[in-house]
Amino acid sequence: MKLAQLLSIFEELHWGADFDAEVFNVTVDSREVKKNSVYVAIRGTKVDGHTFLPQVAEKGAIALIVESKDLIPSSYKGAVVVTENSRSAIDQIASRFYGDPAEYMFCVGVTGTNGKTSITYMVEAIFKEFGWTTGVMGTVDHHLGDHVWKSHMTTPGPVELQKRLSEFRALHADAAVFEVSSHALDQHRVDHIPFNAIVFSNLSRDHMDYHKDFEDYFKAKERLFSEIPYKYKNRKTTAVINADDPYGLKIETAGGVRSWYYGEKRGDFRFEILDESFQGCRINVRTPRGEHVFTLPLTGRHNIYNCLAAITVGMSAGASLDVCCNAMEKFKGVPGRLEKVENDKGLHVFVDYAHTDDALTSVLKSLNSVRKKNLMDEKLITIFGCGGDRDKGKRPMMTKAALDQSDLVFITSDNPRSEDPMLIIKDCLKAVPEEMIDKTVFIEQDRKTALSRAFKMANVGDIVLIAGKGHEDYQIVGDQVLPFSDVLVAKELLK
Repeated sequence: MKLAQLLSIFEELHWGADFDAEVFNVTVDSREVKKNSVYVAIRGTKVDGHTFLPQVAEKGAIALIVESKDLIPSSYKGAVVVTENSRSAIDQIASRFYGDPAEYMFCVGVTGTNGKTSITYMVEAIFKEFGWTTGVMGTVDHHLGDHVWKSHMTTPGPVELQKRLSEFRALHADAAVFEVSSHALDQHRVDHIPFNAIVFSNLSRDHMDYHKDFEDYFKAKERLFSEIPYKYKNRKTTAVINADDPYGLKIETAGGVRSWYYGEKRGDFRFEILDESFQGCRINVRTPRGEHVFTLPLTGRHNIYNCLAAITVGMSAGASLDVCCNAMEKFKGVPGRLEKVENDKGLHVFVDYAHTDDALTSVLKSLNSVRKKNLMDEKLITIFGCGGDRDKGKRPMMTKAALDQSDLVFITSDNPRSEDPMLIIKDCLKAVPEEMIDKTVFIEQDRKTALSRAFKMANVGDIVLIAGKGHEDYQIVGDQVLPFSDVLVAKELLK
């Protein structure tokens, strides 16, 4: 049987909003297989789903989608589909299973190393001002208005993603905005989303524990622009690309895709900073449809780039420049993205998700820019750590970024996972000269104690950046997920 035949059977079954997902299940997890399930065998990075085919067949799966039939029992009587890529197949099946919900919404995909979450939230704010109901999927959560679902990864697997889209559609969403990770693109999780707008924010080192090299990482991101739009040539797609990022200029787009570039000095959409402080930035935005001066109530040049990307998406959807800028003037910010922690100690305390050396450099440069423009000579104190079971090569790079842009640095734990926290810290210390230890660089394994020590060393007017975890309200230590929020702990310590 071919995949097209199986999909035609699905159509005959009238799959859509009224199907019973508990009875007719599509899964890649052999433990979830029950009678009448469709099981897709995925070759994972650690486990090959084909090894479970004998057990799956015994449980009563109605169809098997595989890359090889070798392990299917000869007694199996259900449908068998052999495909070149099981991941792409489940993406297509999941879309059909839930009634192709993306076809009925304006879909925006945002990729890049940094800025994805902020851009999706900003696009949501612009669409709201435009009168559209919008669902958002990303690192912080999935939400549409007051409806909130927990997020387990930047971009969910295709079954969860399509299910969420169907829920957005049931809630009358006009648009859906996604963060699209390199993992998701490499694993074909969004191949069957007919995107109207696709955004590239920037590219720097990340996920080298997954990708074989940096070029492989870039090529995964590029698929959103070069391959996926080919599947939906009848849908007008706009690529929104950062012209100030060297990899933005390297991206190849599929034929028929309209490309709009944004940046500070070049691009179709440009910005000029008129003033900046810790309360926000006064900027002038120039576009093919005019220019507008407004105040973005966020700190940092990187946030201006994110804002301009969102404005470009908004205008690609038909919103006016006035509507886009009005939405940005009222924007409340994003949890854990240079989120300010109010206090009565006279300190400028920020929590940010920066967990790559490039993101940390960008945030610290933004804070230093405000410090310089306002003729401040107060200290900038950075607290950061690196996650366990992740790219070890970036640890000293993170430290160097902090040292280059800070007066004092505290190295602490992030999410150590299965690694020894002190061994992670030792990796970070490879970039630190011995004479700086306990003078400008301080080691404190316990994250709460590190925050406490930093606040005690800070004087009125000093800037404190708590980097790495951002919106997270947990810390992963071994196999335990412990409650820990940088924002809440900072508020507690600053009382």
